Amino acid sequence: MPITGKGPLVIGIGNPWRGDDGIGHAVVDALADTPGLATAKSHGEPAELMELWQGHDPVILVDAIVTGAAPGTLHRLDAREPLPRGARYSSHGIGLAEAVELARSLGELPETLIVHGIEPARLEDGACLSPETLDTLARVVTRITEDLDEAVSRSRPAP
Repeated sequence: MPITGKGPLVIGIGNPWRGDDGIGHAVVDALADTPGLATAKSHGEPAELMELWQGHDPVILVDAIVTGAAPGTLHRLDAREPLPRGARYSSHGIGLAEAVELARSLGELPETLIVHGIEPARLEDGACLSPETLDTLARVVTRITEDLDEAVSRSRPAP
């Protein structure tokens, strides 16, 4: 399903040893065998994210984000637009939002950059995802697949 450059990429952000913060890695694991799709895992450090997505299009980022919504809520954001204020886009202190804004200021954003954020129920130590987050996993994978299909159809030349 290559589109431009290195083709589509999904990056799972988080720490699988901090409860629901591991949702990004779990989504990448679920998508790992998808033909034509590159996947990567990251702890969310901005320079690392920018290096990972360089040359890929579209790019989809998956992370636990805290907005105050109900646990398991799926947020979908187009990172080509400024990210809404008031949400913590990372449980890592500095990360996803900073990477997006830095890349924007440097002119390094991928053509298509989508963030799928999952509202966590818990972020304490432990390797298990909460039931609310696990219930969201299949929806996130489905939505990412739809986003990738849409990006592929947009990139095809008209007949």
